[in-house]
Amino acid sequence: MDDNFDKAAIAVIIVFGALVTGGLMAANLVNGDRNGFLMAVGAATAAWVAGHAILFDLPRIYAALVALAVILALGATAAYAF
Repeated sequence: MDDNFDKAAIAVIIVFGALVTGGLMAANLVNGDRNGFLMAVGAATAAWVAGHAILFDLPRIYAALVALAVILALGATAAYAF
């Protein structure tokens, strides 16, 4: 594994934070589900901060924030589906 954390941080910020949770935000917003929208915003924020945790070389905080983002994204998906 290479030690260039900048590229990994940018990938996390762009791919997870913007595309996946952006789609969840849009779907819940169109559906009129405020709770799902807020969970998707929380997932996007956690993923965005996780990208910065990589830049500052904080792997445990990164793992916790990614886990939080995944849980919130699953919650937003469940709010949209049900």
